Amino acid sequence: MQSMDLEVVRGIIRWLNDGHQVSLVTVVNTWGSSPRPVGSLLGIRQDGALIGSVSGGCIEDDLVERLCNKSIDGSLPQLVSYGVTRDESQRFGLPCGGTLQLVIEPLNDIENLQQILDAIEQGLIVSRHLNMQTGQITIQPATYKQALTFDAKELKTVFGPRWRLLIIGAAQVSHFLADMATALDYQVMVCDPREAYLSTWPLQDIPIIRRMPDDVVIEMIPDQHTAIVCLSHDPKLDDMALLEALISDAFYVGAIGSHSNNQKRRERMAMFDISEDEIARLHGPIGLSIGSKTPPEIAISILAEITAIRHGVHFKHSSQIVTNSPDILRTSRVITV
Repeated sequence: MQSMDLEVVRGIIRWLNDGHQVSLVTVVNTWGSSPRPVGSLLGIRQDGALIGSVSGGCIEDDLVERLCNKSIDGSLPQLVSYGVTRDESQRFGLPCGGTLQLVIEPLNDIENLQQILDAIEQGLIVSRHLNMQTGQITIQPATYKQALTFDAKELKTVFGPRWRLLIIGAAQVSHFLADMATALDYQVMVCDPREAYLSTWPLQDIPIIRRMPDDVVIEMIPDQHTAIVCLSHDPKLDDMALLEALISDAFYVGAIGSHSNNQKRRERMAMFDISEDEIARLHGPIGLSIGSKTPPEIAISILAEITAIRHGVHFKHSSQIVTNSPDILRTSRVITV
């Protein structure tokens, strides 16, 4: 898997190298309910081919039609809005009250796009500055804390992994979690000093860091864009990472294991210089309870919980239900938000 930004940039570079004319569409503002967030990208080829999405299919066909019949001037960057009126929202199938503001620009400079692609593949973050009057583009280094900005004169778009995920342990669940997280624009790092797990690690783009977990956590300086997940099943390795992770600014810290294992883990943490509030930050058992059994299902549940926390979803309470499936009856937890 790969991030959506990476997929769109790669696709556009291929089109330009093949001699196609391409327009780039960027979501710069949303109001009310919107199907895609600010920063979403869409590449439109002159023959109507698409890569990426700005509305999940609601307005893409209209954009293609307007670009192909020249009702949208494609020579310079242009600001276009959808969903301003009730009739327009109903016509394009936008969510109730949803409004999108888009910047549409012609793409001609492969060099700038290749510079962005190289930065993304190296795990770096860059910002692309588009002058709305001239169409001139500059590329500058950026940081995790920067985000898209638009003031009608300049569009600044941030490319690269603005979120980081450190996985302790290179077990099978880690394979799927690392792969899925990459698709969500995380810069993924996997730490495991154990020799036995090196030969079975399948992801060539995500090498294993063969150092002690506490040192890796300290050196990465976790911030509010960092998640740390312990999956080694080795209390020594997981605890070493947790001792540093729980006192850091990481927005999410979790460890795999049963309720009893995690209770024992919290008791071990209390033996060190860590406050009760810091220990309370630990998510464990890790992930949302969705009845997951297989490694990919467990990875999905973990990433779902991380995504919820990342978007500020707070869990108020849970209750037990039984799924009335014809082939299996399973008790699962329902989360109310």
